[in-house]
Amino acid sequence: MALMDYTPVSAEEFAAIEELADWRFVLGAIRTDFRAGSYPKAAVLVSAIASASERANHHPDIDVRYPDRVRVALTTHATGALSSHDVALAREISSIASESDAFAEPGRSQTTELAIDTMDADRIRPFWAAILGYVDQGSCLVDPLRSGPPLWFQQMDESRTERGRFHVDVSVPHDVADQRTAAAVAAGGTLVTDRFARSWWVLADADGNEACICTWQDR
Repeated sequence: MALMDYTPVSAEEFAAIEELADWRFVLGAIRTDFRAGSYPKAAVLVSAIASASERANHHPDIDVRYPDRVRVALTTHATGALSSHDVALAREISSIASESDAFAEPGRSQTTELAIDTMDADRIRPFWAAILGYVDQGSCLVDPLRSGPPLWFQQMDESRTERGRFHVDVSVPHDVADQRTAAAVAAGGTLVTDRFARSWWVLADADGNEACICTWQDR
């Protein structure tokens, strides 16, 4: 299929589609978790999704976890972004799940990235690619099997000495970010800064190790 056949869909446009409440835009893809009721029912749901995807010639990543969870992520691999094809298939998948008596838990959808603050990303990037077995996609290193978390490099203007250079980015659905941030603070963490919210909140544990809660909003 030619690239011109794909109509881009932004995160803002997707969030405005009311009939797709089963799904959330998280880190370049629309994602959801379905609870099928049992492990065999989860397998049947996956089979039905696979058949629909094959008919559409548009294929999501699907993950099954005991006891009955089916995690689905949709993005357009040919363009590296969301398109109308993803929206159409998400509608069909939600219909299939509903007919199977599965229910969605879109708030469970999240992805994790690792980030290294550095003065010279080109100098250290080959080491991390080699040790992780990742491939270079320009802006970050990615697992070619799309299983492990991406690793990206944050360019610094001056060397950081007062804070760590390694942090975790947790991208969550936009409507759970406040709850997740509050839970982290309640669990003994500290809100380092919210100056970048709603894009991300910087938090730290009691030892000063940092993590960010991230969403698509205001990017």
